[in-house]
Amino acid sequence: MNRLLLALTLLTTLIFSSPVAAQQSQDFGNYVVHYNALNTNLIPPQVAQAYGIVRSSSRALLNVTVLRKVMDTPGTPASASIKASATNLTGQLRELEFRELKEPEGAVYYIAELPVHNLETYRFEITVSISGEQDPLIVRFTQQFYTE
Repeated sequence: MNRLLLALTLLTTLIFSSPVAAQQSQDFGNYVVHYNALNTNLIPPQVAQAYGIVRSSSRALLNVTVLRKVMDTPGTPASASIKASATNLTGQLRELEFRELKEPEGAVYYIAELPVHNLETYRFEITVSISGEQDPLIVRFTQQFYTE
């Protein structure tokens, strides 16, 4: 039950922590990819500690969740291979290393951290490969971070 509470807290925090970190999603037919990026200092200390996340205004967390569409439900979590890169406006490229977080209740999250500076803008490209699916799902978005 404690892990479920932490998972719900993490998800709620990631969705509602600030307008800059609003939950975003992209529909791909049978799947929906949910993604967001936020400063890690917005994550409650107990959640950060439970998941090994470094809390700091100068670190960002990219969170990705993949749901398979199932009629009359919000969807079921789908395991995937996630690769992503972040490029700032000066062209510096960062390849992100993801960790998979699986909850006993079935939720699956993929998280990666990266350093950020005040007013730094990153262009993210996320590639989601799902077992049994031929083509990867590609998500692109841009986000500016505030550290002060």
